[in-house]
Amino acid sequence: MSSAPPPSIEPIGDAPVADDPAAAPTLTRDDVAHLAHLARLELSEQELDTYVGQLSVILDAVATVSAVAADADIEPTTHAVPLTNVYREDVVRPGLSHEAALAGAPAVQDDRFRVPQILGEEQ
Repeated sequence: MSSAPPPSIEPIGDAPVADDPAAAPTLTRDDVAHLAHLARLELSEQELDTYVGQLSVILDAVATVSAVAADADIEPTTHAVPLTNVYREDVVRPGLSHEAALAGAPAVQDDRFRVPQILGEEQ
């Protein structure tokens, strides 16, 4: 595992400084190369250039949403609408007997289902 430092985050233009959680970070080619290395991805020079722009747009969007959510005291949610689980009572119901279950088996050995061996002898 690499002990390289995490990607640097720098403010964009007149964006707020790093103390502001809504600060929009920007990525460098080195940051994207570092992330690709951590993800064990081999990227070409052209792909690095492409992903720098794409990932920066994503980070800008996340920063914008974070800024709006922070200003509005919006409670974090996992779903847009409330969900309610519907539970049913646990009721003991009769199942198959041992004999009935084995009666439908293609092969039985020692009162158990017999299945083909899938591992070699060395296993």
